[in-house]
Amino acid sequence: MKKLIQLSFLMVLTAFFVAETAVAQERGNNSARPSPNASVSQTIGTTEVTVTYGRPAIKGRTYFEEDADLAPSGRVWRTGANESAAITFSDDVMVGGEKVEAGTYSLYSMPNGDEWTIILNNKLSWGTQYDMGEDYVRVPAAVVNNDAPMMEWFAIYFDTLSQNKAHLNLHWGTTKVAVPITIGDM
Repeated sequence: MKKLIQLSFLMVLTAFFVAETAVAQERGNNSARPSPNASVSQTIGTTEVTVTYGRPAIKGRTYFEEDADLAPSGRVWRTGANESAAITFSDDVMVGGEKVEAGTYSLYSMPNGDEWTIILNNKLSWGTQYDMGEDYVRVPAAVVNNDAPMMEWFAIYFDTLSQNKAHLNLHWGTTKVAVPITIGDM
């Protein structure tokens, strides 16, 4: 019986270390990330909207331009760093005027001057494993302030809150993009 307990303990311990190693390998190591994770939630009416994403810093690099170091214009961007950003809706909503069913989606975007494309995708993945065939919806979103206060670290936050609407903001550098999310009669 003692050997069986020892063997069971060893199996559990081995499984733990294998799982820990797999997580560390996917990230590259188990040290702090250069682009730390963040999450933000907002209740709109009775609907909970939560976004989890990585927060890259500009660090003197170019961004949102055609040949930018970070998030080049005209190309799909994971909207943050590390894993694809994830957005969860507890109920059906309207995103940029398009109906979106309750659930969790990857949040991608395509910077393009004053009008971006916001993409909700069915596939949650590590960073750049975007699959256009898994797009759930694509909506246009306007740059609301191309001279916003400087934001070194990419941030996602909500504003313009009412009982049935809020803006999901993507803000990095001096660029701020607002994506309207509406609940209620659809």
